Amino acid sequence: MNIPTLPFTVTDWAKVPPVIHPGETGQATWRSFTVGDLRVRMVEYSPGYLADHWCDRGHVLLVLDGELDTELRDGRIVRLTPGMSYQVSDNGDAAHRSSTATGAKLFIVD
Repeated sequence: MNIPTLPFTVTDWAKVPPVIHPGETGQATWRSFTVGDLRVRMVEYSPGYLADHWCDRGHVLLVLDGELDTELRDGRIVRLTPGMSYQVSDNGDAAHRSSTATGAKLFIVD
């Protein structure tokens, strides 16, 4: 991740329009700030959400609320709860996808 040159920027996430992304089941609601290749997101997964794809993109992900299960294509599953994060580089490990039984709110930088 490379943070491009930008001025000091404040984001009021409540004022960022939400965009709905359907999952294989459930949905993800994204509020995004993007500049250059940097994407900063507040994401909410509905209860029962399962991502509709495997992801190879690098992320820094922090769970703010709920529980998140991250499945890696090699079979590992990691459960994250509020205050936990993961960090992975582009193509840095097995591809991953997210799911949640209860719903989750995340802060993601990628």
